[in-house]
Amino acid sequence: MELDTIRAFLAVADGSTVTETAEQVHRTQPAVSRALARLEREVGTPLFQRVGRGLVLTPAGRELAVHARETVESYERGVRSVQDITAPDGGFVPVAFLHTLGTWLVPELIREFRARRPQVRFDLRQHGDEGLIDDLLGGAVDLAITGDRPELAQLESRRLFLEPLRLVVPPDHRLAHRRTARLRDVRDEQFIVLKPGFSLRRVTEDLCAEVGFAPRIGFEGEEVETLRGLVSAGLGVALLPEPRGGASPAAPSIRLKDVRASREIGLAWVRDRSLPPASAHFREHVLRTSRKINVSDA
Repeated sequence: MELDTIRAFLAVADGSTVTETAEQVHRTQPAVSRALARLEREVGTPLFQRVGRGLVLTPAGRELAVHARETVESYERGVRSVQDITAPDGGFVPVAFLHTLGTWLVPELIREFRARRPQVRFDLRQHGDEGLIDDLLGGAVDLAITGDRPELAQLESRRLFLEPLRLVVPPDHRLAHRRTARLRDVRDEQFIVLKPGFSLRRVTEDLCAEVGFAPRIGFEGEEVETLRGLVSAGLGVALLPEPRGGASPAAPSIRLKDVRASREIGLAWVRDRSLPPASAHFREHVLRTSRKINVSDA
């Protein structure tokens, strides 16, 4: 089975038409159709069934797709390892991280790393916590900067630092001019939170439970700055990290005095997977640099 045939199979499995797949793999449409037919003959069962004008995977096709992805990802990791060996000052580092860390932490880490290794290239992916873990386990990235250290036997992780969280309220809120407040002061108010699967959602619920209430959730989102905008519009309150970059947010941020409000920022990788040299060097750089990060809770 040729690698191009596997890639074509996965492209169609992911929803591309045979015509689109042919363009992606630089082959003609009839050539791709013949390759897929040969693949079905090789495994001895249909892999696709036609639904309307499209193709969808059969149960056998879904099973093969899992292993086919592993094959392609393993091959790509091997290519990167060879590139690192032949160009030790270069290489390729795929990293996934939380959206909020893309405005300050990740750019600084990469800037400092490339000051010493300017030939290294990066593939950057942004997700919520579940997406970060999926990318790690699936082999799409070598490292993930997470909002919580994952408790999975397949993964190894290290704490980088604790990031303070603040109570964010609308500009005209009764607490807006306070420097400190208690979380229980907003127990009867509507909360704006991230969707399930984000560590910040779990932290919010845990902190509220710590002071004796369950948050009344009015809105769910997928990005912290979207939540901050909803708070600014007067639609509720939220527990969020402070914004970075010097801009003054419209929604005031208040320090909490009845709970230790923070989330753990960590670095994770697959325990039994050898990292290519460039990724291993970047991991050591992140762990070393994290000791110097000063995230004040003042």
